[in-house]
Amino acid sequence: MDDIDRQLLDLLAMNARTSTAALGRALGLSRSTVQDRIARLERQGVIAGYTLRYGTPAPRRTVSALVMLSVNAKLADRVVHTLRKMPEVTRLHTISGIYDMCATVSADSHDALDAVLDGIGRIAGVEKTMSSIILSTKLER
Repeated sequence: MDDIDRQLLDLLAMNARTSTAALGRALGLSRSTVQDRIARLERQGVIAGYTLRYGTPAPRRTVSALVMLSVNAKLADRVVHTLRKMPEVTRLHTISGIYDMCATVSADSHDALDAVLDGIGRIAGVEKTMSSIILSTKLER
């Protein structure tokens, strides 16, 4: 991966719907060269896919929280497996520090979010959680 690929990825991260012609103009490349680079980055797994991000307000799950999890290391794989099955868990990261993982959780209401958080706390291997409700998003790419 070279500097042009990095610039291309930055442009796509800002707006993945930018046309290949516009990307080419911004990078000083032809449209076909941009298409070839994107195809190569997809084959290499650098670009894993494209997704939809909802505007404000989101048409569905409107209450979100960041959930820090302390996990028994011997059961970490089981915890991850269980969290992957929960549609309300939209992101899961392993992290350094006091906690082992950080999940982003979204639900339709505060009551639904509370139920999801209770469910996470009952997963075998989850030793402790700390949740913070997200009030607003100032930047998302």
